[in-house]
Amino acid sequence: MSDMDGNGVIEEMNDRSREVFRRVVEGYLASGEPVGSRSLTRDFSEKVSAATIRNVMQDLEFLGLLDSPHVSAGRVPTQLGLRMFVDGFLEMGDLTHEDRRKLDDSMGSNSDDVSGLLDRVGQALSGVTQGASLVLAPKHEAPIKHIEFVSLGSDRALAVLVFGDGHVENRVFHPPVGHTPSAMREAANFLNALAEGKTLSDLRAVIGQEIASRRQEIDTLAQDLVKQGFAVWDTSGDQDERLIVRGRSHLLAEETEADELERIRRLFDDLERKRDIAEFLELAEEGEGVRIFIGSENKLFSLSGSSLVVSPYMNADRKIVGAVGVIGPTRLNYGRIVPIVDYTAQLVGRMISDRS
Repeated sequence: MSDMDGNGVIEEMNDRSREVFRRVVEGYLASGEPVGSRSLTRDFSEKVSAATIRNVMQDLEFLGLLDSPHVSAGRVPTQLGLRMFVDGFLEMGDLTHEDRRKLDDSMGSNSDDVSGLLDRVGQALSGVTQGASLVLAPKHEAPIKHIEFVSLGSDRALAVLVFGDGHVENRVFHPPVGHTPSAMREAANFLNALAEGKTLSDLRAVIGQEIASRRQEIDTLAQDLVKQGFAVWDTSGDQDERLIVRGRSHLLAEETEADELERIRRLFDDLERKRDIAEFLELAEEGEGVRIFIGSENKLFSLSGSSLVVSPYMNADRKIVGAVGVIGPTRLNYGRIVPIVDYTAQLVGRMISDRS
């Protein structure tokens, strides 16, 4: 059902149906248990019988918004129902003073390195939300100062990048067969001549063109070293190192049923492989502010049927460079978690902008 379809259903529902639907979803999100008609009649806005409530529930079930997980009369929202609730009924809470303090304290001092700071932010976000937090760190975009290749043996070498701000990155890679010390030096000299004043992204954009135009000037082995040595910064390993996952144990805290444990196991497998991490940022870039992905809407973790609340953060140039998010069961307290994720993204964005 599209957003338009969902809005149409909301408009066609009468006040009683809306209240029943809202109370069932809110009750389920609060307790994780099916909500029965008798519990709704106790504090319903109008005086109605349990039988009347059950009839409304059946109508909502027919529309695909509610489901009966067991033989009991209790209902839970479907994925479609949760989406409609989030789009049309969700009321956002305010960030509490305590939650704000914990997130603020995680920022530490300006002397802290970015990776360590983002790790603490992830820990704080996980602790505040009691879910698993995901933080996608920005790529390092300072100008490159020096590039070096170091032989570690016949089939292994180390590519070292030193940035102008003192940051150092290195990757182990497999050099071409027959590589020599002179080819190593030639490859490094070729890259250093190109790299001055350029960021990693800048250098990546011109390196292929330069190899093609200067093919006669650079030895074949050196060409292969340049390609293979520099390519390690394009691999999934780079993406894996950018994703910080904290608080996975929270997902197991209240899960006892076998099917729920299997769902969590799949989610752990996804997080361990960190597959399609580039898509995590793409999800955040598709729209401004916080976005909510429920169950199979979540391309990254669709197998586990989890929900993801994610928001991008920007650098000083208002360019999206990373994202923060919380992942957990579809029974998330969305009204509380959305403003927390939003505030965390703003905190990280200010930190990145201040350091740029």
